[in-house]
Amino acid sequence: MAIISMFYGIIISMYYLDKKQHNLPHIHVKYQDEEAVISIIDGQLLDGALKINKLKLVQAWIEIHNEELMADWTLAINGETIFKIDPLK
Repeated sequence: MAIISMFYGIIISMYYLDKKQHNLPHIHVKYQDEEAVISIIDGQLLDGALKINKLKLVQAWIEIHNEELMADWTLAINGETIFKIDPLK
């Protein structure tokens, strides 16, 4: 697992070689005691739970950084080093 960004108490990570759990590109999100898996493609919640206001922040961040996230996803599923992505400002 690699943390790729943090903002407003939200931790965004991507796991290496993680294409078996959910066959589509996704990120793992932690906020306080909540954990969620969110699609990079459309920002939909795939698993877990996240406060709605934090989910909207993550979805906005995904939209802004979609190309970078897809590049990191390609690296991660191949076991390669991924890059940090700017936080939501």
